[in-house]
Amino acid sequence: MIEIIYMKADYEPWYEFDGWEEHIVELVSFKEENEALEFLNKKLEEFRRNFPFEKVKRDKYWAFWSVKEQCFCDSCDEDLQIYHGIIWNDLR
Repeated sequence: MIEIIYMKADYEPWYEFDGWEEHIVELVSFKEENEALEFLNKKLEEFRRNFPFEKVKRDKYWAFWSVKEQCFCDSCDEDLQIYHGIIWNDLR
């Protein structure tokens, strides 16, 4: 089984901090790799159209962002970047 996970948080998806699952916006599971790849590619195309910045790590994590989308952190007293993360999670 393969999962494609979309998460939105104030950190990139590859960090997977404790509780990162709370930031999942969408999780789609596939039995067939070709179906998962098709879905992933469509999702990546959509995000590339909507966000000017992208970074990839280990060919299974993608982070997208726009400098216009930030949130204020009271405890650190500064603005934090919001990231839209895609994770390829191969459970086979």
